[in-house]
Amino acid sequence: MAFDTFMAYVGVYDDVADAEADYQLVKELHTKANLIDAYDAAVIERREDGKVKITKKHETPTRAGGVLGGGVGLATGLVVALFPFAAIGGGLLAATTAGGAVLGAVAGHASAGMSRSDLKELGESLDAGQAGLVVVGVSDMGAKIEESMKHAKKTEAKQIKADAAEIERDARAAGAASAAG
Repeated sequence: MAFDTFMAYVGVYDDVADAEADYQLVKELHTKANLIDAYDAAVIERREDGKVKITKKHETPTRAGGVLGGGVGLATGLVVALFPFAAIGGGLLAATTAGGAVLGAVAGHASAGMSRSDLKELGESLDAGQAGLVVVGVSDMGAKIEESMKHAKKTEAKQIKADAAEIERDARAAGAASAAG
C-alpha cells in the first residue's frame, strides 16, 4: 500500500458564519496556489438539538468522492468518523444505501489513518464549539491553511495517512455492493 500523508486541520468556532468565512479563505488560498484539487474541507454546525450537520464541503474530485460522484472525501469522512450521525446537507447522501456505504468506507479510512488519541482530541475540540471547520490538505500548505483559519477560537493539526487508491477501491466496492443488494 502506498500511503499518502495528509494533515487534518480543525478549527473551533462560536458560530457557523465564522467557520464558513474561514472555509472561503481556505478555498481562496488553494485557488490562488492553483491547488484547488489538493484539499478537502467541511464546515460543521452543532444545532440546538445537539446534532451535527455538515453545512458546506469541498471534496477533491480526483480522490474517491469526486470519482464516484458521491462528493465524499477525507474531510467529510473524518467528520462522520467523529460524529457518526452527522447530517450532510439535507441528509440525502447518508440516507441512500449506496451513499451511506461509500461514506462508511471513506470514514473508515479517515479514522484508520489517525491514532485513537488524535481522533478523541479532535472530537473533544469540536464539541467545545457551535461550529467547526475540518480541512484535510497536504502538509506543505499547513501554515497557510492555519493562517486562513483567522476566526477560529482554537485550531489543531493532526497527521492522517491514507491510501487514495485503496479508498477509491473500497468506496467503489461498497457502492457496487449496496446497489446490487
